[in-house]
Amino acid sequence: MRRTRILTAVLALAAGLLAGTPPALAAHDTAHVAVAADTYTWSNARIDGGGFVPGIVFNRTEKNLAYARTDIGGAYRWQETTKTWTPLLDSVGWDEWGHTGVVSLASDPVAPDKVYAAVGTYTNSWDPTNGAVLRSADRGASWQKTDLPFKLGGNMPGRGMGERLAIDPNRDSVLYLGAPSGKGLWRSTDSGVTWSQVTNFPDVGNYVQDSTDTTGYASDNQGIVWVTFDESTGTAGSATRTVYVGVADKDNAVYRSTDAGATWTRLAGQPTGYLAHKGVLDAKNGYLYLAYSDKGGPYDGGKGGLWRYATATGTWTNISPVAEADTYFGFSGLTVDRQHPGTVMATAYSSWWPDTQLFRSTDSGATWTKAWDYTSYPNRSNRYTIDVSSSPWLTFGANPSPPEQSPKLGWMTESLEIDPFNSDRMMYGTGATLYGTEDLTKWDSGGQFTVKPMVRGLEETSVADLAAPPSGGAQLFSALGDIGGFRHTDLTKVPSMMYTSPAFTTTTSLDFAESNPNTVVRVGNPDSGPHIAFSTDNGADWFGGTDPSGVSGGGTVAAASDGSRFVWSPAGTGVRYTTGFGSSWSASSGIPAGAVVESDRVDPKTFYGFESGRFYVSSDGGATFTASAATGLPSGDSVRFKALPGTKGDVWLAGGAADGAYGLWHSTDGGAAFTKLANVDQADTIGFGKAAPGASYQTLYTSAKIGSVRGIFRSTDEGASWTRVNDDAHQWGWTGAAITGDPRVYGRVYVSTNGRGVIYGDTSDTGGGGGDGGGGTGPTPSGACTVAYTVTNQWTGGFQADVRLTNTGSAAWSGWSLGWSFPGGQTIGQLWNADWTQSGAAVTTRNVGWNGTVAAGSSVSFGFTGTWSGSNDRPTAFKLGDRTCTVA
Repeated sequence: MRRTRILTAVLALAAGLLAGTPPALAAHDTAHVAVAADTYTWSNARIDGGGFVPGIVFNRTEKNLAYARTDIGGAYRWQETTKTWTPLLDSVGWDEWGHTGVVSLASDPVAPDKVYAAVGTYTNSWDPTNGAVLRSADRGASWQKTDLPFKLGGNMPGRGMGERLAIDPNRDSVLYLGAPSGKGLWRSTDSGVTWSQVTNFPDVGNYVQDSTDTTGYASDNQGIVWVTFDESTGTAGSATRTVYVGVADKDNAVYRSTDAGATWTRLAGQPTGYLAHKGVLDAKNGYLYLAYSDKGGPYDGGKGGLWRYATATGTWTNISPVAEADTYFGFSGLTVDRQHPGTVMATAYSSWWPDTQLFRSTDSGATWTKAWDYTSYPNRSNRYTIDVSSSPWLTFGANPSPPEQSPKLGWMTESLEIDPFNSDRMMYGTGATLYGTEDLTKWDSGGQFTVKPMVRGLEETSVADLAAPPSGGAQLFSALGDIGGFRHTDLTKVPSMMYTSPAFTTTTSLDFAESNPNTVVRVGNPDSGPHIAFSTDNGADWFGGTDPSGVSGGGTVAAASDGSRFVWSPAGTGVRYTTGFGSSWSASSGIPAGAVVESDRVDPKTFYGFESGRFYVSSDGGATFTASAATGLPSGDSVRFKALPGTKGDVWLAGGAADGAYGLWHSTDGGAAFTKLANVDQADTIGFGKAAPGASYQTLYTSAKIGSVRGIFRSTDEGASWTRVNDDAHQWGWTGAAITGDPRVYGRVYVSTNGRGVIYGDTSDTGGGGGDGGGGTGPTPSGACTVAYTVTNQWTGGFQADVRLTNTGSAAWSGWSLGWSFPGGQTIGQLWNADWTQSGAAVTTRNVGWNGTVAAGSSVSFGFTGTWSGSNDRPTAFKLGDRTCTVA
């Protein structure tokens, strides 16, 4: 992720989180509504990564158990069998959206099923709720929560330092948490259930990034930044005696207790003038390694160093691989090879140009080698090769001159971990992805180790807009923070490149011409160049337009239904319109600057706008707008509206705030009058998709509160009734930026998130039609079948399994039903990519709407989590209808 990452979150907040955040909601005087529910299968439109990964945590006692934390997109657990990441915090709801920011993670070395997460996104007013510590006894499959009396900052300055949350490796009921904002050091003695401040800890920190920042973002005290236990000073069941704590205080960065936290002292002789980003202990050799920077990160840092502290003698040794005078970066990523503790690695996290740097020592820091060196400047010699074929957009379409190379090793490299069970495996996080290698020790033998993205399943983009065209090769267009956005032609595959020519760091709005989807427009914030771009081939290729004077940001944009003209409301100046492709722009009259603009989807000369409670209409292609007489609309600017394809003047408007009008409105006369839907308490987005079978009106989708329930809702009868299509396990925090249905697939909905990427769902409603296959009640398949049943993860009392069903016959299936009986009393708790029922030991699974068609020789897969007791033996027989399948 680029330097603008924080701006993405702030822009998202400005677009609605501050005004319409649910925690401040007042009661609404609307009738209670009975809400139906549907079962959906949820997936990500694959991007793979896209955001900052500030922390990676390996369990120290169980092989292949690892976690990753993101700054706004939740936490993930590694799945070794599939080499993918499983999201763990999708259950975070609208009211507590800030809990998708993870400031620290801890995996219990005594009881590996236990994992803890310290959550909260901002310590200032942007986040309406306090932080919390989440605890799980099933590796993050479910959580319990303890609210804290202060906020935490998963997306604040200093978020790459850590880990702030730590478990006593000898007495795992004891945990410590370092707090920001002057709140000090906190401790739990009951496995994270209750917390109290360690009142005798002497230093709450004093470092702030920018004391003049009036928002409270950069001016917050970064506080206590890491806790490290010396496990050699304790025995199983007794509290560890020696604990080290890192503090954001350049004069007093490290403290120690030698009596299990009863007393604390500043570590004598320590370096000053720097912040200790990490403190990693090699208990075998008695060394505490420290990575220092003059700034808190993750973007900044101009000077730094690496130091080694001998725990037995108190001797400090400067082991920096680069002389301080030659650093232009800070050190942060820091790890020890637990199989060979004399091997240490660190990163130059803030080396943006020409690349980040990785350092490696095999003699406890006495000597170092680098991942790359200059031969004769500007030429480089690399100890690695890098393969981004699985995420080709990581080249960013760049063709740099030496010493820069494409793709880069990364930037913002604050997390770096060697697998404690495998010296060849190392992972590190960047601002855009999570990289790794599985042949690291080639570094030491003179060979080249291979770096690849190890990020599949970890989706961390902030979504500003979505559009699904009715025809053409693109299934979906997305507008994203920091990496611009993508044209997806296959939701299951990573696109080859984000939008380029021109490239935007953040795309703020996009649209296509309804009757000519080959014409597409997008606007956003570039590093340089125009803020608007056009495509005439359905988004495959782009060319830049010309900015009118005064443009400072993307704003919103609308394309005429036939693509003949465009209306643009950029930041920094007033609304503009153009015919053709933006070579010149004229000022629109009658509409205020900053208005949100949209187009009628039938009449190419009709455009709409909204700003500060007023709706505006233009019938002359955007040249002049007239304020509608409609009243009762939301007075604020947290509003999104869209015109219905196929019907002129049919407009739906969602938005509002808790202290005023808030809901969903409908106009059938081009905005002259709006009717508020009484059965919708609150709504923040509106979108349209293919009509249900037998229905004449397109399907509506909204992120809303209906019947006192927050969720994603669908209506097939013009808003008369609503069905909730998500569930409590799939909430994704804040989903208020954009939503759209698919005009080609009934029931499919695309949902924006603020950090979990583009989510899409498909219905199991067998009454649905169109799209990707039949329902689950189709004819019984004929021909042979093979089933592979794999337990992918298992813990005390719980497990996760994948099932792959292969059509080994000669004819395609148009629907399938697979049954088996569990031999060990297992019970399914949650299942995805199929419908299911269980009665006793007997389980029946059926296809959902999109995966019913299985060609001869092809496979379909689904997975589930469940519980077991006694044994977890796999089923020995599977039946496809009445036919017994071969068990692989």
